[in-house]
Amino acid sequence: MNEPYYEVQDVYRFDLKKPILKEVNVWPCTGRSSSSSGVSFSCPYVFLCLSLLCLIGSLLGHPQCLDYGPPFQPPFHLEFCSAYENFGCCDQERDNSIAAKYWDIMDYIDPRGHKLCGTCIKDILCQECSPYAAHLYDAENPRTPLRSLPGLCFDYCSEFHFNCRSAISLLTSDKHIHECCKTNKTRFCNLLHLHDEDYCFPNVLKNTALNRNLGSVVEDRKGCLQLCLTEVANGLRNPVLMAHANDHTHRMFIAEQVGVIWVYLPDGSRLEEPFLDIRSIVLATPWIGDERGFLGMAFHPKYKYNGKFYIYYSYMDKNRVEKIRISEFKVSASDVNKADPLSERNLLELEEPAANHNGGQLLFGVDGYMYLFTGDGGKAGDPFGKFGNAQNKSALLGKVLRIDVDGKSPDGKPYRIPPDNPFVSDPKARPEVYAYGVRNMWRCAVDRGDPVTKKGRGRIFCGDVGQNRFEEVDIVVKGGNYGWRAKEGFECYDTKLCHNSSLDDVLPIFAYGRNVGKSVTGGYVYRGCESPNLNGLYIFGDFMNGRLMALQEDEKTNKWKKQDICIGSTKACAFPRMIRSYSKFIISFAEDEAGELYFMSTSYPSAYAPHGSLYKFIDPARRAPPGKCKYKPVPVKTKSKRIPFVPRAKTVLELLNEPSTTKPPKKSSTPTAAIPTISSKKAKKTPSTNRKASAVKRAPSGKKRQKIKAEAKPHKPKQEEKVAHTSRTTPVPPLPKKSSHLTRTKKLLPKKSALAKEKLEKRRKESR
Repeated sequence: MNEPYYEVQDVYRFDLKKPILKEVNVWPCTGRSSSSSGVSFSCPYVFLCLSLLCLIGSLLGHPQCLDYGPPFQPPFHLEFCSAYENFGCCDQERDNSIAAKYWDIMDYIDPRGHKLCGTCIKDILCQECSPYAAHLYDAENPRTPLRSLPGLCFDYCSEFHFNCRSAISLLTSDKHIHECCKTNKTRFCNLLHLHDEDYCFPNVLKNTALNRNLGSVVEDRKGCLQLCLTEVANGLRNPVLMAHANDHTHRMFIAEQVGVIWVYLPDGSRLEEPFLDIRSIVLATPWIGDERGFLGMAFHPKYKYNGKFYIYYSYMDKNRVEKIRISEFKVSASDVNKADPLSERNLLELEEPAANHNGGQLLFGVDGYMYLFTGDGGKAGDPFGKFGNAQNKSALLGKVLRIDVDGKSPDGKPYRIPPDNPFVSDPKARPEVYAYGVRNMWRCAVDRGDPVTKKGRGRIFCGDVGQNRFEEVDIVVKGGNYGWRAKEGFECYDTKLCHNSSLDDVLPIFAYGRNVGKSVTGGYVYRGCESPNLNGLYIFGDFMNGRLMALQEDEKTNKWKKQDICIGSTKACAFPRMIRSYSKFIISFAEDEAGELYFMSTSYPSAYAPHGSLYKFIDPARRAPPGKCKYKPVPVKTKSKRIPFVPRAKTVLELLNEPSTTKPPKKSSTPTAAIPTISSKKAKKTPSTNRKASAVKRAPSGKKRQKIKAEAKPHKPKQEEKVAHTSRTTPVPPLPKKSSHLTRTKKLLPKKSALAKEKLEKRRKESR
């Protein structure tokens, strides 16, 4: 495996202030110098320390339970702590446990005490169910011990101590409280004091700012949805997809552009030996933005029983003609975690006239048929033939194809044509065509449907990469014409064709221009269990600028509303394992067997650069009830060594606990604020250099889904010919004539990232 000599880390994050936490003495009666609030300072500047402590409260005061997870909606009615039955931190079992403790306490209290203190004791015990339980019990600060009693507002605490101090020993077994606070109201209430008065009980219930949208997806002032991430895998070479076999093993199969598929087990470990390695066949180069390589994979719906799966990749035949091949493989009979490399059966081969626009998506619909998504052939403006490949139904390029892999055609093809394909009776059309007029659909997905109603089930969503004005998101329908090259997005591209085009063309559900992004990466409709707030959201992104977005359907108008997704808010993501940054270039999205949503991105879009990572989306505002999303994976025998996952990204909590040594990064104008850095061999001797976000935009990036953003107009074919063999955004040089595509040496890799970017910038300017 060849690796580049440089490392580029483009990450997206929010500003993060990292206060130095001071030691806190939560038991004021244990001696030493104590303030009236029960805090022992080791800082000579009292005012500064108080400011830092207030900052900690503002950073960490967010809905969180004592198990460090987000709150949830209990699946069943809570009989005792009913105030939190709509949203909180207790399920029915925990509610029953608190009720039992309450009645045990009340057995020791006389009838007058029942009337005077019963409600207060119940309220105090039920704070374990509060959405802000972690804050009330000081569980968010790892430097301080967990409180045995929740934080109470001073007036409420004073009244409780005056009327019910005899119940304190029943509420907690802590000897410190028994010895120093049972008879001393001031010490007791100082002990339970919270620095942020908004979060103490019962003020926390009255604070409209804290409770207005409690349990909903958090939005910032600009309407950007606040989600968080966990790092799942790293060190990948341009990860183009992640798939599951739907065999109840909950394994994840991650494919790299070079032609290697890795197996990740439910415990997060990776098997040392790959599931499949066809690097010797796949046409891939180390050039930044080269779209050729291993592009697609889909497991047969009955993989559990027949062991079949399908792949889509670029290769060069013996006559040095570049082609796309779709093949069938089978799993090894001796190892369920390895494919049989000798089992390949070719289903379809397509000659590619240019190196870009290779499509690459394979998927099975709910009808059991396989859908294939091909690009228009490359170059710029689909210059092939009178109307281009995409509008030519006798060509297979620029299409959505549908075939039956479980049968054979009478004419000898290794697949059958579904009898209800829309153009089977059209002598001028290929019977495989299901939809046409697409440019280069990069990443499509089948909607599982609403978990309860099944609404939306079977819809196929795709991101179709545009030419130089618009990116679009489409829902695939049988027989649909998506307009290219006559149209791009909602507007005309080829004016002559556009004026003569049918009014029945299928329009995108959403399209966006250059001010938003330059290369769409199609995503998924979330239908998982762990983040119920996200149900029905179509989440996708843009490869070039790393922007994450979501579409929400208005059921009344059937129109889709777009919102940006912001990752890394310190306050929202202050949970264990959650991170605040991700690599910039978003390559693909994925769904695991349980329906949870992921995306893959890299900091350097070269097929041989091991800078790719897999991230999982998490909604920090609300989770499913404990136990609802548990599943028991079917165990699989592993013959290969397991490599434990070692995270590289620091979590928000780790960063909060680090001493601040540098100034906080500046915010970017994009919703996710890019803070790219470059490091090389020379850079190891000096601190890493920060680059502005504008520098990233100038650097051509490519990747297997970038488009040729050529300025060529459709009526000037000579200009279009100049951009042959280019990526969707950046030029990709042709392979060296004297060496085969298998020659992969470090000599081909740029030794310095700056030099690489200069060359790409020069190529991009030359291609315009």
